[in-house]
Parts: sequence; C-alpha cells; structure tokens
Amino acid sequence: MSSEVLAEEFEVLDSIYPTELTKLSDKEIEIVVEPDEQISGEDDLRLLLRVIYPDSYPDVLPELSLDVLEGALDDQESGDLISELNTIGEENIGMAMTFTLISHIRERLLMLLQSRVEQKRREAVEKERLEIEAEEARTRGTPVTPEAFLSWKSKFDKEMAARRVIEQEERLKVLPGKDRDELRKIGTRLTGRQLFERDRNLATSDATLVEEGTTSIDISQYDRTANESETEENEGLHFSDSD
Repeated sequence: MSSEVLAEEFEVLDSIYPTELTKLSDKEIEIVVEPDEQISGEDDLRLLLRVIYPDSYPDVLPELSLDVLEGALDDQESGDLISELNTIGEENIGMAMTFTLISHIRERLLMLLQSRVEQKRREAVEKERLEIEAEEARTRGTPVTPEAFLSWKSKFDKEMAARRVIEQEERLKVLPGKDRDELRKIGTRLTGRQLFERDRNLATSDATLVEEGTTSIDISQYDRTANESETEENEGLHFSDSD
C-alpha cells in the first residue's frame, strides 16, 4: 500500500474526528472513541484505540489495541471487543476499514452501557422481590408443628424458671438474714404435687388410712332415734284446764 493511499484515509478520518484523532506517525494513529450516546445515570465510558498499519494494509489486518480512558472495561470485555474488531477486519480485507472499526466500537460501547443499566434494573427488581418475600415470611410467621411447639415450650419454661429465681432473690434481699434463710428453706420443700409425682401410691395410701380409721355412721338411724325420744317426752306431758 502506498503512503498516499493511507494518507488519504487519514485525511477522511481527521475530517470526521477532528478532536479525537491523533497521528503518531505515517503508519500509526490514536483515536478517542466514545459510545454513540452516553446513558443517563451510568458512568461515562471512553476508550483509546491505537492502530498500527503494516505495509500490506489493507490486504492484511492492522494491529489494534484498546486502553480505557474513562469508566471501566474488564479484561473479558476488552478481549471480546478486540476479537470482534478482528472479525470485522477480516470481512473488510482489501478496503479501508478504520472508520468501520471505529463505528463498531461506538455501537458496542453503547450496547455495553445499556446492558449494564438493564443488569442494575434486574438486580433492583430481584432485591425488591426478596425483600417482599422476607416481609411476607416475617408477617406470616413460622408454621407451628408439635416439634416446634415443644422446643418453644421447653425454652419458655426455662426462661420463666430463671426469671422466678431472679425475682425471688430480689425479694429476699430486703429481708433480715434469719427470715431470708427461713424462706429459702420453705422454698426447698416439696409441694403436694411434687410429693404426688414422687410417690404415686401416696393417694392410695391416704384413702386406705381413711377407711381403716373411720367409723361408719348411719344418719337415718340417728334421725329415727331422735324422733322416738321426742315423742316419748311429749306423751309424758299432760295439760289440765284446772291448772
């Protein structure tokens, strides 16, 4: 390729990108590339494309490299973009291709920004969905199963027992030492329920003692004897008009 042909391509590029293009030599240029439009709410993205033209250009591909001037472009995105440029260059072998390569970069950067915006939107929707589900689960509560209830009951009983101990100790603090010791002794005595649970034969034993130590009384016999005595006393009394 003659230098005149390459100079002609440079002249066209300079007319299109007067502030973005920098000519480093007769066979090397740098050009600042931005998306076709920046996306509101998204960080600006600007790249620097460096192109080195071999002597056989445009019958062979130029050497291409990209540097990030503003924004972010990870290694995967940069590698994918270079690969796409080489593919487009292969399709344009034999023709001036720099403008076509720059146009693809501009379109691709816009698509990249749009995909980032869409990704943020999906993440926001997913976050909102998870928050709604969490709130519904919180207000709905946990289904009560026998196992869950027994676990809760055991924990509740332990907490109440600990609270009673603390309350009892607080009450004892204001008592004289002798009274405090006496109440502690009372507190260690077994209740009737505890005694019953320790010896379930206690109830049977009490019933047996009652039967052995008690005389049966027939109330009807008592009432009849009392009535007979009252009748006899009345018959022994005589009233006279002369009295």
